[in-house]
Formats: sequence, C-alpha cells, structure tokens
Amino acid sequence: MVQTPTQYLAQQDFEQLCLEHPDRMIERTAQGELVEVAPVGGEGSSQEADLIGDLIIWNRQTKLGKVFSSQGAFKLPFGSTRAADVAWVQLERWEALTPEQRIGFPPICPDFVIELRSQSISNGIIKPQSLAELRTKMAEYLASGLCLGWLINSHDQQVEIYRAGQAVQVVSMPTLLSGEDVLPNFELQV
Repeated sequence: MVQTPTQYLAQQDFEQLCLEHPDRMIERTAQGELVEVAPVGGEGSSQEADLIGDLIIWNRQTKLGKVFSSQGAFKLPFGSTRAADVAWVQLERWEALTPEQRIGFPPICPDFVIELRSQSISNGIIKPQSLAELRTKMAEYLASGLCLGWLINSHDQQVEIYRAGQAVQVVSMPTLLSGEDVLPNFELQV
C-alpha cells in the first residue's frame, strides 16, 4: 500500500476520524502522524491475497492463532496504529483480550507480520511503495513486541527478515522462508 503522510493526531482523535470516515484507509505512526494508505494495483492485491491464503491454510491445520488482513489495524504498545498486509496473533494472546478490545483496534502487537512492497498508481504514475516507510513500520512492530516479520520487496528481488532482538537479515529472491519457532512448520516460497 502506498502511504502519504497528511497530519498529526492523538490516538483518541484518530479513532474518532476512523469512525467518521470508515471508507478511508489510514494508519497512525507512533509520533501521531496520520498516514493515508492508497489502494494497491492488481498484482499487489493478488500477491497479498496469496500470502493471506497460505497463512490461513497453515493456521487452519494448526489452530495456533488468528490471521488478519490489511483491513485490520492494531493499536501497538509502541504508540502507533498499524495494519500489516498480513498479520498473525497467537491464539492464547488473542483470547486474553476482552471482546471490546477485539472489536476495535486490538491493543496488541501481532506475533508475525508480512509487509509487501506493492506498486500503486498515484497521479497517473505507477511507483513502488516507499521502502523507508515500510522499514519504519517494521521497526515500530519490533519495538512493540513483534517476534518475526517479513518485508517482501519483489521490486528489488529481496526479503528483509525481522526478528526480535536481532539485526535485519536480507535474503535474495527466490528463497524459501521459514516461520521458525513463531509459526512452526510454516514455509513460504517467494
């Protein structure tokens, strides 16, 4: 998703804005920066759907957690409200939330996320999403308790692997990604 910073809002104001404009896709950085999220093109949308499908199939077999699409945002402990292209939360952590917390922006960091560097059309120009913005987003996830994250950058044919307490690992595509201890026996060929 292509993001365009627009203004700064407190969390409460952000939530009110989302209620008043349910048709807008927006996120909020930890600094209160409001970020408009533009829709992606057909290729990016199809890739995102495939990633969600692969994770759902694994999760239905293991019943270890809950899978979320890019439409679901999380109120992260680091202070931002973000929606990953694909997110997963361990079942016992999800069930520890109250029903009210599950309905709104859940106040929890996903255990696993995938961000896909997609292309979109803005003002008639096709361009890839900002890598710097995606890396900032991944850093916010890590600061909030993320265990494992993949930033899939098909544009540059690489994947950045984010792990709690470790340096980012960059691998060239094609590659076989492992869910490691976070998603046991989950693998993804990219």
